[in-house]
Amino acid sequence: MTSHESGDQTNTSEDVSPRGEYTRDMRYITTRVTADGRDGYPVETDRYRLVAARACPWANRAVIVRRLLGLEPVLSLGLCGPVHDERSWTFDLDPGGVDPVLRIPRLQDAYFARFPDYSRGITVPAVVDVPSGQVVTNDFRQITLDFTTEWTRYHRDGAPDLYPEKLRDEIDEINELVFTDVNNGVYRCGFAGSQESYERAYDALFARLDWLETRLTDQRYLVGGTITEADIRLFTTLVRFDSVYHGHFKCNRNKLTEMPALWAYARDLFQTPGFGDTIDFPQIKEHYYRVHTGINPTQIVPKGPELTNWLEPHHRENLGERPFGDGTPPGPPPQDERVPPEGNVGSSS
Repeated sequence: MTSHESGDQTNTSEDVSPRGEYTRDMRYITTRVTADGRDGYPVETDRYRLVAARACPWANRAVIVRRLLGLEPVLSLGLCGPVHDERSWTFDLDPGGVDPVLRIPRLQDAYFARFPDYSRGITVPAVVDVPSGQVVTNDFRQITLDFTTEWTRYHRDGAPDLYPEKLRDEIDEINELVFTDVNNGVYRCGFAGSQESYERAYDALFARLDWLETRLTDQRYLVGGTITEADIRLFTTLVRFDSVYHGHFKCNRNKLTEMPALWAYARDLFQTPGFGDTIDFPQIKEHYYRVHTGINPTQIVPKGPELTNWLEPHHRENLGERPFGDGTPPGPPPQDERVPPEGNVGSSS
């Protein structure tokens, strides 16, 4: 997410909270790209670049939503590498270490182009205005909602409604619970600076996972009968759980694979076009185990766990609900956006 203070950020010296309780810095750039351009940034084709990192769960959300809605032809994607330094996420995956569209080596350059004295985290996802080279927003919560509600004229034929108006109150309620106890809860465990704060976060995390296990036992998706924003937000934490959070963040009451409904639910989504084909497990592990030196000073990246089990049958289709409702799945990702073979476990792509 960022380069300092909040989880997937860049100041590695702040891995563990010195105050005991880990608190995420939620002060993001709230400028929005909207259909009417009320913040000065109207929705336009080929004007903006989504900068993400496959390692980051918060950025992963934006990549999935962009895929599901078919925004690839109008909104380009820049990908940072999995390992950053204390200053910024970097474009070390690109030739010469420079983003080919923005022509910058570090994401911080886009932040400083708009805010020369910017002092908070250099975070992904970020939407950058290509003509000016300036960051527009890094508000990960709003970015995906705006892709769904403000970019509608550019949605592909058959794009799902990920934020149905009649379900928004329930989606918002679920999102808040999941963010507090699960999405951010794993970080509150991993970056806790005292035994007491760790145990509080741990207990809240697994109480919420138990609640989700019960909720998802007899229904295929979190809200309604189709995939919504709520499922996307939960998925990006679940897909990292056994590889990272269980060991690295000490979220070890049990593995995801030991929770039958949640494990089947996560596999169901992983095997759905637009989800698993965005996941690069080697980058995920490299990021957490190499960047968070306060937790893992040796920077040794674990070899496991086994990943082919993500492709095992889930049988969630027997619950009778349809992932895209009256819509259709997205096609394969663009060739230049496909997960490298070493990171792909054979998900639909």
